[in-house]
Amino acid sequence: MKRGLDLLNDPFLNKGTAFTAEERAKYNLVGLLPPHIQTIEEQVRQAYENYSTKADSEAKRHYLMRLFSKNRTLFYNLFSKHLEEFMPVVYDPTIAPDIEKYSERYVDSQYACFLSADHPESIEASLVNAAAGRDIDLIVVTDAEAILGIGDWGTNGVEISVGKLMVYTAAAGLDPSRVLPVVIDAGTHRQELLDSDLYLGERHGRFDDEKYYEFVDRFVTCAEQLFPNLYLHFEDFGRSHATVLLDKYKNTYPVFNDDVQGTGIVTLAGILGGLNITGEKLADQIYLCFGAGTAGCGIANRILQEFVDQGVDREEARTHFYLVDRQGLLFDDMNSLTPEQRPFARKRSEFEDDADLTTLLDVVRAVHPTIMVGTSTVHGAFTEDVVREMAALCKRPMIFPLSNPTKLAEATAFNVLTWTEGRALVATGVPSDDVTVNGVTYQIGQANNALIYPGLGLGVLASKARLLTDQMISLAAHSLGGIVDTTQPGAAVLPPVSRITEFSERIATGVAKEAVKQGLNRKPITDASAAVHNLKWVPVYQELEVHLLS
Repeated sequence: MKRGLDLLNDPFLNKGTAFTAEERAKYNLVGLLPPHIQTIEEQVRQAYENYSTKADSEAKRHYLMRLFSKNRTLFYNLFSKHLEEFMPVVYDPTIAPDIEKYSERYVDSQYACFLSADHPESIEASLVNAAAGRDIDLIVVTDAEAILGIGDWGTNGVEISVGKLMVYTAAAGLDPSRVLPVVIDAGTHRQELLDSDLYLGERHGRFDDEKYYEFVDRFVTCAEQLFPNLYLHFEDFGRSHATVLLDKYKNTYPVFNDDVQGTGIVTLAGILGGLNITGEKLADQIYLCFGAGTAGCGIANRILQEFVDQGVDREEARTHFYLVDRQGLLFDDMNSLTPEQRPFARKRSEFEDDADLTTLLDVVRAVHPTIMVGTSTVHGAFTEDVVREMAALCKRPMIFPLSNPTKLAEATAFNVLTWTEGRALVATGVPSDDVTVNGVTYQIGQANNALIYPGLGLGVLASKARLLTDQMISLAAHSLGGIVDTTQPGAAVLPPVSRITEFSERIATGVAKEAVKQGLNRKPITDASAAVHNLKWVPVYQELEVHLLS
């Protein structure tokens, strides 16, 4: 049992000024804390008052991260009371500058695990040391090659794993002592990092594929052996690796890639919500995605599968899809196509003016989409001309500018609704204020993956599922899309982040039931709802002996 300063420095056990007189005497804390004993309610009120004094979002995040480093229970109790306010502060978009400046500002490892691909022999020791005797149920791992919309940040990208796990706990109640953020440092191609004396990662370019995949495989195998109930979440891997890794492990272990699968699930949920509002059928939609990278192709695949699940022949369904990237509309004779893009590439013979389809506006004019999704990170790409052209031939166009942070978004919700006289159904990748057009106030759904992945993970872990299947993923999307209030004028296509704890449990219960239905549960489960509820951690102080026994 830890005592004294060791106890105060353990963020999973520390209560700060809430240690009772008896605990202070028993665990050698007398004289190490101010004499007044606070309740957690008093600590939360004090912490929020301090938070509120900070000048901007970045300063507020730094305050919260210091609290997180010291006292996980207090941090999450505070987070739970200000969930909608804190989400964009602890994660996207405020996390981006902290990633960029991580090495310069480094103070604390946040109990993260740093794996160097230069030293594969150290994988097991690194994981054991970082776990520090804890049982680990969930790992979020990144190689930081494609962080948000800001690119390759090497070891600095560990912040994204830490932030992602914060959302898992805040939204779905996963025990923070049973999760582990991991970064794989396989080098970086960002020259400013390689040239910096303060950069804390390996100072060389990224490894070639053979060495890279060998290292990742050793990591996955080792992690699964050390932590037999592990759910492994891949985050912000580059487009050339993300789908390859997911396909390699998805039929062996319960794994999830948020960029390939998560964005697709939440986007599908938004489309299903939009169709609930319009009363239209998915089979009648024409889908256009601007930005055919990992996220863009992942979304297209998820929506294609939904077409098939609703009875449309797969090849027929493909005719509804158009992907646009830097070179314009993707055609099957292009040598630069990735394996993920190729199934959606069109034939030039379909168009009389195929050579002219190099801009988004030209493609919109040619294919008349009813759904347009942006994952391009090209700021302002959904111009007034593009949006008006789409809306001219579609009564209720669905327009989802999903790139983030804000400086990379294809359009604002205000502009899209203004240019379409309020007819567009809009979801954005960043939080958006309500928009009033012609006397109607439109709520804007945020296509935030946090709406889906916490509940999905909670369901997998509660059911002790051996795998995460397409059926479980589809059920999660339908659960989220079905929450939309179609009777409300200006209703959002996705539910608000403020209700995330409510629908995370709903999603988790459905996912757990589906796992049991498919026979994927590794232990008998008679009541999926109870299994989900019992797994959830509550951020309140426990007696230390009770905490250790649990």
